[in-house]
Amino acid sequence: MATTDLRAQIRDFLSTRRARITPEQAGLPAHGGNRRVKGLRREEVAMLAGVSVDYYVRMERGNLAGASEGVLEALAQALQLDEAERTHLLALAKECGAGTNRRRRPAPVTVRPAIQQVLDAMTDAPAWVRNGRHDIVAMNQLARALYSPVLADPERPANTTRFVYLQREAAEEFFVDYDKIANDAAAMLRLEAGKNPHDKALIELVGRLSTSSELFRQRRASHDVQFHRSGRKRLRHPVVGQLDLDFESMELASAPGLYLNVYTAPAGTPSADALRLLASWAASQEGLATESVVSRTS
Repeated sequence: MATTDLRAQIRDFLSTRRARITPEQAGLPAHGGNRRVKGLRREEVAMLAGVSVDYYVRMERGNLAGASEGVLEALAQALQLDEAERTHLLALAKECGAGTNRRRRPAPVTVRPAIQQVLDAMTDAPAWVRNGRHDIVAMNQLARALYSPVLADPERPANTTRFVYLQREAAEEFFVDYDKIANDAAAMLRLEAGKNPHDKALIELVGRLSTSSELFRQRRASHDVQFHRSGRKRLRHPVVGQLDLDFESMELASAPGLYLNVYTAPAGTPSADALRLLASWAASQEGLATESVVSRTS
């Protein structure tokens, strides 16, 4: 990450976090009259964090070099940052330090055969592996069936965020809660960029989305960051209709940078019935594909 870009990221992140907090939310007395700034003033953040105004101004201008863990924690508390935002702040501060020239390994684009075996053994639940760029790295049969609208784009590797923003019509049909999905995708990419700012493929993806999608530019400008660990996904599948699925996402300890995503539905629900129907459809489609291959080679 270039120094100027890093400074801009820090400045915009801190200023947007400051702007969203009112004095009342920070426990400060409300003063009458019109405030010329949205949210807290710099001097109010400095007071809450226990640092001088000059020091906070320097930090908000993009210079976190030398900031101790205690100062960063005090700043996080003053700005009421959540866990993802604290992680992002620490990542930005680390880039300002002596380790700026350090390069992390690029996000993996393949999985070991043993991981694919684990996916294939999960026959009742869609399961797939992604990297931090949201490239789909591996899937089981049910996940391929579930995400068939995403995989319809021949570009590889398939990428869920590229689908959300560049295949918007199809994405709005597939994701029932499209607006939330778009917000989450942009926030997750920004969090990943903070952790791995020198990932060339990630930089290219963000550049492409920024050039091609006004919506992505708007969502990215919020400087929001977010984890994606668990929750509910509502999908509108072209074959089996709507599915309301619970998901769990976890980083693979044996493959840092890769995340296993598993979707399930509570027993006895229409979504559980739809998953079973989808599994039957997926098996039939694979059977037809195998017959086609055999007929061409016989």
